[in-house]
Amino acid sequence: MFTAVSAANRLTPETIVLGVFQSKSAAEPLDSKTKSLAAGLGLTAAANAAHSRKSFTAALGTTSETPIESTKSRNAADRVILLGLGPKDALTLESFRTAIAGLARALSASKATAVQLELDSALASIKSIDAFDFAQAAGESLGLIAWNCDDFRGKATPKPDRTRLALRSSDAEFHQGLARGLALAESANIARTLSQTPPNVATPAWIADQAKKMARKTGLKCHVFEGPALAKEKFEGLINVGKASENKPRMIRLEYTPKGGAAGKNARPIVLVGKTMTYDTGGLSLKINNGMVGMKRDKDGGCAVFGAMHAIATVIKPKRKVVAFLAAAENSVSDEAYRPDDVLTFRNGVTVEVTNTDAEGRLVLADALCYACEKENPAAIIDLATLTGGVVVALGSTFAGMWCDNDALRAKVEAAAAASGERVWRLPLHAEYRDMMKSPIADIVNSNPNRKAHPIQGAAFLANFVDEKIPWCHLDIAGVHAADAPTGPFITGPTGWGVRLLANLIDNA
Repeated sequence: MFTAVSAANRLTPETIVLGVFQSKSAAEPLDSKTKSLAAGLGLTAAANAAHSRKSFTAALGTTSETPIESTKSRNAADRVILLGLGPKDALTLESFRTAIAGLARALSASKATAVQLELDSALASIKSIDAFDFAQAAGESLGLIAWNCDDFRGKATPKPDRTRLALRSSDAEFHQGLARGLALAESANIARTLSQTPPNVATPAWIADQAKKMARKTGLKCHVFEGPALAKEKFEGLINVGKASENKPRMIRLEYTPKGGAAGKNARPIVLVGKTMTYDTGGLSLKINNGMVGMKRDKDGGCAVFGAMHAIATVIKPKRKVVAFLAAAENSVSDEAYRPDDVLTFRNGVTVEVTNTDAEGRLVLADALCYACEKENPAAIIDLATLTGGVVVALGSTFAGMWCDNDALRAKVEAAAAASGERVWRLPLHAEYRDMMKSPIADIVNSNPNRKAHPIQGAAFLANFVDEKIPWCHLDIAGVHAADAPTGPFITGPTGWGVRLLANLIDNA
């Protein structure tokens, strides 16, 4: 799509973009502010020509383009694009991102390099709209759709023809929001590139090295537990899940502390936890048929937390401490592999009977959760994981599953989800679900062979490793972490789901 997208304070535009709403399957007349703006830029004739095109109904994300030279304008720009915003009463942040994605595809097709977005005038006609939020959404959409990962293309693939896109808006508030959105998209794209990296490269050690590099660049603290340190800290899940692989496990801790330190209610950190399985064969409970294809993305919970910490350090810069744990391991097969029937004892004293080695993610998350509760004194914990296929059956690729019984934390997560467009749907965590996880010989099993409430089983298991006094939210992102086809601002592949949600959550915590 583009090699890069940036917000430029100074820009000689080649393309001017104006917004127009739809009414009764036809384009509404340009609002008075947009007309005045077009006149001031000498674009009235070009804008009218684009608007009068019969095929243009201003449906969401559609465009109508007119070369300015054909209207004999003296403006430096060479074309005007009208962007359809759909019905005025249906415009939301989420639909606006979709509209901007449509614009991005049109800009890419025309090889645009310098674009002036003048959408704030049209948006101003809706009193309930916050221009900064919509500008940020525009930046997010443009940044997300520009992601590409050509690192693993070889000589057999022609070099893609992409342009570098620079953007600006004459409205200072809109321009600031645009720049912030692009910065958040950059953090999400970091997560997507990590996700795309194949398992022969993205080993637990490699993930740890990337965390160290990112920490040095952004001012975060990074500590990696490995080897004997894992045993010392009783990270029983990581040790057992990862011991069959030559790529040994790591527990990666990242920390953001505001300048001057955190005080008062902000002294207790918010803790983010990400499942970071760099590859999952299923272990001795081996995945069958093509079940392993795509398992490089079993690290996407950790990738999201990684990207969120980048955003926190570079964009959000909150006044409170934030700590992240990436539980990184490779679930492989060898004579060292852990087995069904093994019993593991975790650092909080809970014993787990292994019934399925393919339910490994919850074991490594358990390490991070109980360590965080014991060592970090957290104000709240949020974990992200591609945990169950069951959540995909239940919610498809529309919502992530959410388990959170703390009303205050749940409200903040839902608000962050609404702002980022990364949807969540609450699922229950009744005591009866926890009873399903009881073991006849240990405290609990890691997987109940009964498929009832399959996605809830994972959350019920994890609940055993979180102090009941600590607000906790579990997000199962198995259905939303990757797109099977281009949709909105995403191409096929990883979505970086959760980066922007977590950034928004921390910004408003």
